[in-house]
Amino acid sequence: MRIAIAYDCLFPWSKGGGERSYRRFAEEFAAAGHDITYLTRRHWAADESPAIDGVRIEVVSTDRDLYDDNGVRRLGPAIRFARGLFDHLRRNRDAYDAVLVSALPATNVIAVRAALTRSKVVVGVDWLEVWRPDQWREYAGPVIGRVASMLQRAAVRLSPIATCHSGLSARRLHESGLRTDPVISPGLIDSTGPTAPLLAVPTPPMVIYVGRHIPDKRVEALPAAIACARQQLPELQATIFGDGSTTNAVHAEIDRLGLRDVVRMPGFVSQDELDDGIRTGACLVNPSAREGYGLVVVESCAAGTPVVLVAGDGNASVELVEDGVNGKVAASVAPDALGGAIVDVVSAGEALRKTTRDWFTEASRTKTMRATANQILARLTEASTR
Repeated sequence: MRIAIAYDCLFPWSKGGGERSYRRFAEEFAAAGHDITYLTRRHWAADESPAIDGVRIEVVSTDRDLYDDNGVRRLGPAIRFARGLFDHLRRNRDAYDAVLVSALPATNVIAVRAALTRSKVVVGVDWLEVWRPDQWREYAGPVIGRVASMLQRAAVRLSPIATCHSGLSARRLHESGLRTDPVISPGLIDSTGPTAPLLAVPTPPMVIYVGRHIPDKRVEALPAAIACARQQLPELQATIFGDGSTTNAVHAEIDRLGLRDVVRMPGFVSQDELDDGIRTGACLVNPSAREGYGLVVVESCAAGTPVVLVAGDGNASVELVEDGVNGKVAASVAPDALGGAIVDVVSAGEALRKTTRDWFTEASRTKTMRATANQILARLTEASTR
């Protein structure tokens, strides 16, 4: 089949769970013998030439910055990427048998369906997340948030084949008016995995955070939780990887609590340094309010490092955690709740690290990106044949 994958970010020039997933889908589709094109925007340096083995990369827009100073996706780049998708697919209606388009943002879906009206091209829509109307208003404001919510509902109804990566997203797709049963992926574990696990308890114990610093990630809650946990674990330290719009707020909390010698913030680092940080961490803590899946959870478990998450009705990553097996879910980001969960996980020591790695070993047999890619591919192939 001739398949296009449409997403406005490409790993590693943009880092995130969605970026890694769509790149792997492209690689797996190509490895299966299909003709793959990756439709994206140019967000790399002028002297760089991105390449994926067996995959053509087509640029349909050129915006560099997707997010504003508050970590909210800008409307302009979304519209221009959607317009680029529409123009490309309208000109190349006969060049593809199927298109897998990310519903982040929803304007992508509308553009693809409009461009391919009355064509025989199969359209699959991949939903990294599905938000409630109040989440959109909180994220983007009362006006833009309401518009975004309406566009999401329209995109759901325009999804002839819908794929998602959690039970939470599947339920919200149905609530938003999806007319068919979504394809729920078995998982997004990268079977290649990081470096070998470290099962011995690292000293001094180190709390690790990995990700962007934006309001939904609630990174600024970490310093107070670490200060609380240090009352019982005085040697506890932390490394907060990443950067973003709330980084200054995190620094301010560190200074307020006198943790400058305790918490390290190196920003974005190389993959090797990141892998080593996760592997040698006593636990990985992600206080995020929303996650569509939670790739960092399984990457941490692959290294034998248990995780601490926070309960929330927008956080699908909690579906990956079994309390006392590969980590713990805190009730809230309050310092005593989150700090207490950190203490419990770090204090569990080597026994929890072993069961964490065992959880990953079992999950990695079936819950892989390859299995998900093959499941999506089978659905696209079936629809194209029909």
